[in-house]
Amino acid sequence: MIVHGDPAITDRDLDTLLALNRDYIRAVQTSDVQRFDEILADDFRCTNPDGSFVDRDAFLVQTARPVTISNLQAEEVNVRILGDMAIIHARTTYTCGDGRAGSGRYTDVWARRDGRWLAISAHVTRSG
Repeated sequence: MIVHGDPAITDRDLDTLLALNRDYIRAVQTSDVQRFDEILADDFRCTNPDGSFVDRDAFLVQTARPVTISNLQAEEVNVRILGDMAIIHARTTYTCGDGRAGSGRYTDVWARRDGRWLAISAHVTRSG
């Protein structure tokens, strides 16, 4: 993990972002629209693995659909905190519906707004 050297950044920020990252992954795996509703900014946008670009409302609709993957795990999590912004890069592994192993990468951008970290952007790729 890399953290910017700003003295205003605390271990609490890093712990909070790591917990939010875990929540995000868990919410994807369990189609937890309620959790996403809590952690996504109103202006959230996402680029999906198929290249489509969706706003917050469309993301919540797609999240409500049951996923076809299982055992979703985040690995190689790298957090960069830049003042009131944070970028999280990570690798994912999962099992496809047909039993094949799959993997991908994601980049999430978080912003601290009114004292809370909220996801403002996500970009997801899959390689398998």
